Amino acid sequence: MGGSVEFDTNRWIWDGACYSQLVGLGGIMITIAILWLSTGYFGGIGLPYFPYFWLDLGIFYKKKSRKRPVRVYMDGCFDLMHYGHANALRQAKALGDELVVGVVSDEEIVANKGPPVLSMEERLILVSGLKWVDEVIANAPYAITEEFMNTLFNKYNIDYIIHGDDPCVLPDGTDAYGPAKKAGRYKQIKRTEGVSSTDIVGRILSSLRGGEVDENYNKASQSEPGGSIRTQLSHFLPTSRRIMQFSNGKGPEPDAHVVYIDGAFDLFHAGHVEILRCARQLGDFLLVGVHSDQTVSERIGCHPIMHLHERSLSVLACRYVDEVIIGAPWEVTRDMISTFNISLVVHGTVAEGSCNSEVDPYAIPKSMGIFKTIASPKVITSTLVARRIMDNHEAYKKRNAKKSKSENKYYAEKKFVSED
Repeated sequence: MGGSVEFDTNRWIWDGACYSQLVGLGGIMITIAILWLSTGYFGGIGLPYFPYFWLDLGIFYKKKSRKRPVRVYMDGCFDLMHYGHANALRQAKALGDELVVGVVSDEEIVANKGPPVLSMEERLILVSGLKWVDEVIANAPYAITEEFMNTLFNKYNIDYIIHGDDPCVLPDGTDAYGPAKKAGRYKQIKRTEGVSSTDIVGRILSSLRGGEVDENYNKASQSEPGGSIRTQLSHFLPTSRRIMQFSNGKGPEPDAHVVYIDGAFDLFHAGHVEILRCARQLGDFLLVGVHSDQTVSERIGCHPIMHLHERSLSVLACRYVDEVIIGAPWEVTRDMISTFNISLVVHGTVAEGSCNSEVDPYAIPKSMGIFKTIASPKVITSTLVARRIMDNHEAYKKRNAKKSKSENKYYAEKKFVSED
């Protein structure tokens, strides 16, 4: 936690100033005398620091300072939400007690980066669904202006503004966080390497060569205009420490009602957040199975854009999720139900692609009477998200060409930055 901000109170005389020594008529007389000396009541002299003198006598004490939580602010587009966004917000939360997140408006994204893939509503659901976020500000400006900075300080009680170690430059060449740095209210975190929205868009665009997402999309050529090796390959390096940082680190209580839901959870989107929220409401502990790349490819019919560990981290970051099975089996077996003490298995009404399996993966829980189909609050799917980019691929090629230059420069010039 980032500590707290102290606020002194001057109600020392009334907020429990008197100990047991000051009781009865004598106590009243002493109190009157002290007021006369220390405040100038009844024509007496004023001694503003008099209460501190009486501390040594054990009669009066100065009330301890009240503290309020340190509030930190971080903004972003959060388009195509991924584990890099989640890790940035995790680090930001560690610098304070309460994290307020600004979600940049569609208009500002278009003006500064290019067309967004997700709507404002979808991005707000994704950001609000992260376990480290306490408050969200919709339609935040792309640049931290003096006016908006003062709004953050005065209206939202923000103490520090946070951003990653990668530069954020406005179209006019100025630093988007210049005012915050000048005010001495800026703190920096480490950028999560190996993923970005630009990178994900590049992976999706690469899949256009084969007409679909397949196992060869990572082998795309570097020569395509607007592309680079970083926009075609996943550079994520999974570590046990990262998984621990995202994990709640707690198991279910012995008598907990454990709910299980599984899926690919590729290109983690608002539909995923909403179905996980609904599933969590059905029990005390939500266990989520994330299928392996091979299982998704074989059973659903297309290779996932994000690989297993990337998808698992995105699910773990969701506030409604308690635990994740990384590489969960396609079929929910009786042994699995017993091992994890599963009380209920659920599945949404919206599914990805077409299932190529003739075996019902939920046959066992259905036979045990512990299966439930729940209505999916959103009809959005990972395929629909990818299709938005494919249908407007020329615009996203231009967007990526612009962003790739700055990302490649960052990687070429990057230095070590410690991470919490």
